[in-house]
Amino acid sequence: MSASTSHLIGRSAGTVAALAATTVLLAAGAASAHVTVHSESYAKGATDGVLTFRVPNEEDSASTTKVQVFLPTDHPVLGVLVHPQDGWTAKVTTSKLKTPVKTDDGTITEAASEITFSGGKIGAGQYEDFTVAFGQLPDDTGQLVFKTLQTYSDGKVARWIEEPTGGDEPENPAPVLKLTAGDASGAPASAKTASASATKTADASDSTARGLGIAGLVVGVLGLAAAAFALVRSRGARS
Repeated sequence: MSASTSHLIGRSAGTVAALAATTVLLAAGAASAHVTVHSESYAKGATDGVLTFRVPNEEDSASTTKVQVFLPTDHPVLGVLVHPQDGWTAKVTTSKLKTPVKTDDGTITEAASEITFSGGKIGAGQYEDFTVAFGQLPDDTGQLVFKTLQTYSDGKVARWIEEPTGGDEPENPAPVLKLTAGDASGAPASAKTASASATKTADASDSTARGLGIAGLVVGVLGLAAAAFALVRSRGARS
């Protein structure tokens, strides 16, 4: 094979690899461009927590100018409060509940059903986090689906409303919050898992440190004993 032929083959292989990498990156970008909710999970019935809705702008020639998040009323989120966002106006719409919710503070007959953020702008290649605090999550379901509409400056509306079905992710997935069994305090389930893991690691480190300390003490005692024995033998030999 000539040197020129080898060079051409090398260039072709490099081009193919670059195109493949670009395709993978574009696919990953498209897959992650939808609206999501964070943290991804909380315990059922969790109280006094925070949800953050991340809204990326996926258009190159238009800005996001309005975001509408719809909260389920069949499994209502109670005590919704919206964090002020610079440049944005938030409007919370409440609806009557078909089934009132009994709490320690009384019976709840209304709950937030929609939060609309408007007046701001999310430019191309940018995202915005919208933070919402809650008083209590429902304890009678395994997930909450927050269907979302994203309106652009050119009039286009991205409808993030498709619910997961257990297979591949839908083309226009809605933000989904998983609800797990466990402690219903305000910390997300993922944070509690990380905390438990850190505690186990710390316990293991303490055990290791104690073991090394004991081993060092034993070695020191043996060293002293050996030195004393050597000294006795030395004196015995001189006498």
